Amino acid sequence: MEAASLFLKFLLERQEEGWFRGFLDALGHAGYSGLYEAIETWDFQKIESLEEYRSLLKRLQPEFKTTVNPKDILPEISQCLISQECEEIIQVCSNKGLMAGAEKMVECLLRSDKENWPKTLKLALEMEESKFSELWIVDKDAKNVEPKVLEDDEMETSDIQIFYKEESECQNLSQSSSPPSAASPTCTPLKPRNYQLELTLPAKEGKNTLICAPTGCGKTLVSLLICEHHLKKFPQERKGKVVFFAIQLPLYEQQKSIFSDYFEKLGYKVAGISGVTAETVSVEQIVENNDIIILTPQILVNSLRNGTLPSLSVFTLMIFDECHNTGKNHPYNMIMFNYIDQKLGGSSDPLPQVIGLTASVGTGDAKNTKEAMEYICKLCASLDTAVIATVKDNLEELEEVAYKPQKFFRKVESRTTDRFKCIISQLMRETESLAKSIFDELGTVTLENVSQIQNRSFGTQKYEQWIVSVQKACMVVQLPDKDEESRICKALYLYTSHLRKYNDALMINEHARMKDALDYLKDFFADVRSAGFDETEQDLTRRFEEKLKELESVSMDLSNENPKLKDLSFILQEEYHLNPESRTILFVKTRALVDALKKWIEENSELSFLNPGILTGRGKTNQNTGMTLPAQKCALDAFRTDGDKKILIATSVADEGIDIAECNLVILYEYVGNVIRMIQTRGRGRAKGSKCFLLTSNADVIEKEKINIYKENMMNESILRLQTWNEAVFKEKILQIQMQEKFIRDSQAKVEPVPDKENKKLLCRKCKGFACYTADIRVVEDCHYAVVGDAFRKCYVSKLHPKPKTYGHFEKKAKIFCARENCCHDWGIHVKYKTFEIPVIKIESFVVEDIATGAQKLYAKWRDFPIEKIPFDATEMSK
Repeated sequence: MEAASLFLKFLLERQEEGWFRGFLDALGHAGYSGLYEAIETWDFQKIESLEEYRSLLKRLQPEFKTTVNPKDILPEISQCLISQECEEIIQVCSNKGLMAGAEKMVECLLRSDKENWPKTLKLALEMEESKFSELWIVDKDAKNVEPKVLEDDEMETSDIQIFYKEESECQNLSQSSSPPSAASPTCTPLKPRNYQLELTLPAKEGKNTLICAPTGCGKTLVSLLICEHHLKKFPQERKGKVVFFAIQLPLYEQQKSIFSDYFEKLGYKVAGISGVTAETVSVEQIVENNDIIILTPQILVNSLRNGTLPSLSVFTLMIFDECHNTGKNHPYNMIMFNYIDQKLGGSSDPLPQVIGLTASVGTGDAKNTKEAMEYICKLCASLDTAVIATVKDNLEELEEVAYKPQKFFRKVESRTTDRFKCIISQLMRETESLAKSIFDELGTVTLENVSQIQNRSFGTQKYEQWIVSVQKACMVVQLPDKDEESRICKALYLYTSHLRKYNDALMINEHARMKDALDYLKDFFADVRSAGFDETEQDLTRRFEEKLKELESVSMDLSNENPKLKDLSFILQEEYHLNPESRTILFVKTRALVDALKKWIEENSELSFLNPGILTGRGKTNQNTGMTLPAQKCALDAFRTDGDKKILIATSVADEGIDIAECNLVILYEYVGNVIRMIQTRGRGRAKGSKCFLLTSNADVIEKEKINIYKENMMNESILRLQTWNEAVFKEKILQIQMQEKFIRDSQAKVEPVPDKENKKLLCRKCKGFACYTADIRVVEDCHYAVVGDAFRKCYVSKLHPKPKTYGHFEKKAKIFCARENCCHDWGIHVKYKTFEIPVIKIESFVVEDIATGAQKLYAKWRDFPIEKIPFDATEMSK
C-alpha cells in the first residue's frame, strides 16, 4: 500500500501526454478489470459496494481459515483473482499448509476489484458443501432472516425454552397420505379413516381428552378435525379461539404450515409465535386477531407471567402435542398450573377445553399395573382430562396403517484386545498423575477424594461425570498466594480438559473405528497448538505425540476392526440384499458417533452406496455446535425425497417428533432409553414388514429394552383398566390429585431470593485472574449481563466474532477472552447496544468470590446467582 501510494504520487506528477491512457491499459493488462472500468467510466459505485463484503470477510477470516480448503475452491474463484495471486496461494498451501493458504486467499479476495467475487465465492463454497457457506451471506435481503440468538450458542439469553420431543405425521393426514396443502382450492375435506374419527368422538362432545395413539397413525389430522368442529359450533357473534402447542421448533413450523393450509381456505385466521419470532411481534395482538394460534409453550408461560395475557380464558380450546411431557417444571405444566389454580380458585371465567396428544403416556417408575395406573392418573390430573381416547372399535384398520416392526436383539462381542485403549489409558494415568502432583503441592486434598464416585473406568459416561465434578472442585481451590492459586487452577483445568477428551476418544473407539477416535484427538491437539500454547499444554501435547506413531499403526491394523461394525455391516448388507429399496434410520447416542459412522459407511466399499445423511440436535455441547435449523430441514428433505440417500444416522432429535419418511429398517446402535423413547423410535419404522434391530455388546442394554417392552404392555393394560372406570369416579379421582398437588405446590412455593447487595469479585474460572466486581454489572433488557467501566477493558482481549449478527438493538461484534498470558478463557461477547459498546459476560466462565470471607462459588446460570439486578442506564454511561 505504501508502494502504491508512492506510485500514484509519481504518476500524478507526469507531464507527458497519454500517461492516463497508458495507466488504464496497464491496469487492464495486469488483470485489474474492475478498477479499469471504474476509472474509465468514472463510476466507483460497483467497487464501493464491495466494501461491506470485505468487512464481512475480515470478520469471518478466523472461521474461513479453519473450515475452507483453498485448493478446493481456487479453480472456481480464480477468475476473481489475478494469475499471480492464484500461483501465490498454491505456493503457500504447498510450503506452509492449507490454513496459511486460506489466509493468503482471504488477503487476495480483500484486494479483488471484481464486482462478482462475493457471489462467485458463495457458489464455490456451496459446490464444495463447505460449512462456511452458511456464514457467507451474499443476498442483502437475506441478511436478517436468521433466528434470534444474541449471544454465543451456549450463552443464556432469556426464559424462552424449546424442548425436543415426540412426533408429527403430515404424511399420514388422509388415506391418500397427502398433506393438507394438497387440498383443492375449493377445500375438499380430507377423508379421515374410521379409527381417526373414533379418536375425535369424546373431544367433539366437549370433554377434556387425552388421545393416545401410535406414532404414524395421523394424530395431526385428528387435531384438525377436533379444531374444525370446535370452531364451527360457536355462533358468529362469539368466536372460538384455539391454541395449539408444539414443543419442538421444526415441529412448530410444520404444524403452523399444516394448520394455515387447512383453515385459511375455510376462512379462519392462523398465526404462530415461537422463540425465534417472539421479540418482534405482539403476543396480545396475535392472539386477539387470529382464530388459531400455534405456539411454543414458553411463549404463553412468559405472557401469563408478565400480564400480556390476563388468563387462559382468552382461549376456548388448548391442544397439547406430545402431552406426556406435562410434568415437573416443563412449560406445559406451568400452563396447566394456571389452569388448575383458576379451576380450583372458583373463578367464574370459563376455562378452555383441553386436548392432549401422545404416542405413549409412559409409566414413570411404576413396577406394576397399579402403580402405572396411578402414574397415568397424575398425568390426566395435570392435563385435567377425565377421558383417555384410544382406538378400540377400529383396531384392524389402525394396524394396517401403524405397523409394529418386528424386533430383534443382537448381542455382539467387543474387541478381545484393544491396544488403542491401552495406550490412551496409559496417557490418562499419566495425566491423572500430573494432576495428583498438583494436589500434593496443596497438601490438603487429593484427586481421589475430590469426588465420591468409586470404581470409575476410563471410556465411560461415569468417568465423564467424575471429571466434571473434579473440574468444579478445582475451580474453587483457594490459596493465600493468588499467583500460585492461578497457576494451580489453570494447570488442573488443562489436565482435566485433556482427560475429558481422552475419555471421549475411548467412547468413540468403543463403538466405531480406532481411526475415528484418533482423528478426534488429532483435531483436538491441533486446536490446542493454535490457541494459547503454554508449558503445560506443550508437555501434554508432547506426551501424545510420542505415542502418535504407535497409535496410527494400531488404528491402521485391519485386525483391530471393531466387531460391532462387522455386525452392523452384516445387517445392512443382508437387509439391502433382500430389499434394495430399504430405507433405514440408524440411531446412536452421540454426535461424535454420528460423524464417525458416516465416515465409516462412506469409506466402506460394500456400504458406500447407502450415501448416508445425518441429523443431530441444535444445541451446543462440549464446544461442538449442533446442526442449524436449515441444515436439519435440508437433511430431512433429502432423506424424504432423494432415493440415493438410503440411510439417516441420527441422535435422539429424530426419535421423538420430526416427521420422517416411512422406513422399513430401524437400527438402535448401543441406544436405549425409557418406554416412551422405545415406542417412538420403533414408530419410525412405519413401512409394512419393517424391522427394528437393537445392536449392543452390553447385555444390560438388552435387558433394559426388554423391561421397556414389559412396561409398554403394563401401560396398555393400565389404560384399558382406567377406561372401564365410571367417568364421574375418574373425575373425582383427578380432582383429589389436583387438590393435593396444589396444596403441595402452594406450601412449597418458592420464596423469591433476596438480592445479595454485597459487592463480590468475579475471577476467571480457568486461571483465577481477577475480572471485575459485581457492582460494575448492569442488566440489559432483563437478561443480558454487561460490565461497565474502563477497568474491565484491561482484563480482556477481543477477537472478531466468527458469526457477527444484528438483532433489535444489539449488534454482536466480537468474542472476549481472558487477557492473562496463555489463558484466553472464553468470557462472552462484545456487542454494540444502541450507541454503546459493551462487553456481555456469561457467569459460567467465572468463579464468584466473597470479598469479606474469601469463599468461592460457581454458578451455571445467571438466574441461580442472587445478584442485585441493576438495570443498564444510558445516562450513567454518558457520564
